[in-house]
Amino acid sequence: MSGPLAGCRVIVTRERPGELASSLETRGATVVHVPLIEVVEPLDAGEALARELDRLDEFDWLVVTSPAGAERVGAAAAVARSVRLAVVGTATADVLAAAAGRAVDLVPAIQRSQTLLEELCEVASPPQRFLVAQADRAGDTLAAGLRRAGHDVSSVVAYRTVLRAPDPAAIAGADAVLLASGSAAQAWFDAFGDVVPPIVVSIGPTTSAVARELGLKVTSTAADHSLDGLVIELERILSMRAGDDGESAGSRRPHGSVGVQQSGQINPTK
Repeated sequence: MSGPLAGCRVIVTRERPGELASSLETRGATVVHVPLIEVVEPLDAGEALARELDRLDEFDWLVVTSPAGAERVGAAAAVARSVRLAVVGTATADVLAAAAGRAVDLVPAIQRSQTLLEELCEVASPPQRFLVAQADRAGDTLAAGLRRAGHDVSSVVAYRTVLRAPDPAAIAGADAVLLASGSAAQAWFDAFGDVVPPIVVSIGPTTSAVARELGLKVTSTAADHSLDGLVIELERILSMRAGDDGESAGSRRPHGSVGVQQSGQINPTK
């Protein structure tokens, strides 16, 4: 396949490669899908979430941070039409809009929790009532920040994420990995230690900080903190390495292979 990423083998760790994989393949990349996290029901089988959704019309805002969360609240949002909807990114917005049968009210310009918090605080005069539905491993940036701003916040676990144990051979020969979250960086380290492909691109500064703290060598951080931004940054890096001699970015694969950038050996039990 031709394209600016032709010949480049790129690891995608998301459970659902979806939009990210499509964008890479459109540009000619070979996508290597190595899911590191599996989405499962909460420990209470979703009882707490169900209780909150049963009274969703008592809230002013429903905030969701992932497509998996959007799937679990979409039907309730379709019924409680007065509740405004806010999400952290475009992929989540697409899922929630489809499930709720209406447009999402707020998607931040920069797709990260801190920016969503800032934009919510700009449009929502306190005190307003927020329901934040997210994963068990999610941080408290949104809920804590909204409370500090004077809002009434209920936070509920919509789903759990559990680590998978992929075969270390799955990453052999890859040229790049795209890390779309701090949890993805942590899951990579838990699965493979500090072994990484020659190119590691992170979606944003928070993810880069987590990865570096774990000892992963981050090549670059996307300027646009989105899935498209990840792909654009990978394309930029490969273009720079290929030079200006007319080659496609992927026609010069990065020197080395998975396992070169490491301080130890692959440890499948980590």
